[in-house]
Amino acid sequence: MCKPFRSAVGYTGTVEENTSSHSRQVLSFVRRSGHFDERLKRAWSRYAPEYLLDVNVNPNSLDLRSGLSLDPTFIADVWKRSAPLIVEVGTGQGENVVAAAQAHPDVNFLAVEVYGPGVAHTMLMAGKLGLANLRIAQANAPELFETCAPDIAEEVWTFFPDPWPKMRHHKRRIVQPAFAKEVHAILRPGGAWRIATDIEDYALHIHEVMDSRDDFCNAGDLVVSLPVEHVGKGTADRADALHHADFAESQRFDGRVVTNFERKGMEAGRVIHDFEYRAL
Repeated sequence: MCKPFRSAVGYTGTVEENTSSHSRQVLSFVRRSGHFDERLKRAWSRYAPEYLLDVNVNPNSLDLRSGLSLDPTFIADVWKRSAPLIVEVGTGQGENVVAAAQAHPDVNFLAVEVYGPGVAHTMLMAGKLGLANLRIAQANAPELFETCAPDIAEEVWTFFPDPWPKMRHHKRRIVQPAFAKEVHAILRPGGAWRIATDIEDYALHIHEVMDSRDDFCNAGDLVVSLPVEHVGKGTADRADALHHADFAESQRFDGRVVTNFERKGMEAGRVIHDFEYRAL
C-alpha cells in the first residue's frame, strides 16, 4: 500500500472542486473538425463497424445516447469475454493503446478520444494488426465515465493531456477534482490512475489536484523538485527562479511506449513526469 508523501517544505497547495453548473460546461478540448485524408476515410469505413463503440446519439455528435450504461453486461457483449479493462483517455493517434493491446491480448482496452482523425488512425493501426481486444469510444471522457458502472476498470491512463498553457485556461486541464472523483468511481479498489506530462507546470497542477485526496494515494517513490507557483505561456522562463518544493512522482511506466509526441518533447529538453495514483 502506498503511503502519503509530504513535501519537504510542507507545501499544501490544492485545487478546489467547483461544483457549479457552469463549471460542468468547461471542456478540456476545443470542438473542431479534423482533416480526414483518403487513407483515414477508408480506414473509418472499413474498421469502424469492428472497433467504434455505439455510444453516440448519431455519427456526427459527441453526445452520448440516452440510457447508455458501460456495465459488465455491456463489456461482455462488446469484448465477448470477461477480462481486466484498461481505459486510455486521450489516445491521440493511438500509438500507445495499440501497442499495449498488442502486448497484452489477455486485457480489454478502451480508447477514449474526441478527434475523428485520431480515432480513424487508431482503428487503422488496430485493424492492420487484427487486434480483437481494443475498442474505441469517440466521446468526452468525463461524460462517458458518468455512464460507467462502479469498479469496472483495472486502470485509467491519461498520457500527455493538453497542457492548456495560458494561465486563464488552466481550468480546462482534464485533471481536475471532479474528474478525479469520476476516475475513482470506475476503478476497482487498488486500481491505478496513471498520468504523464512533459509540462512542469502541469505536474504541479496534478500534485495540487491529487496529493491531498483521501480516495487516492500517491504510489510514487521518486523525489522531484518543482516550483510551487504557477507559470503560464510567456512566463515559463520565471520557473527556475521560483521557490521549489519536493514532490513524489513515479518511475517511467514500463507499459507506455515512446510516442512521436513524447519523443519531440524530450528532444526539446522537457522532463517527463510520471504519476501513479492508487484508488483507496
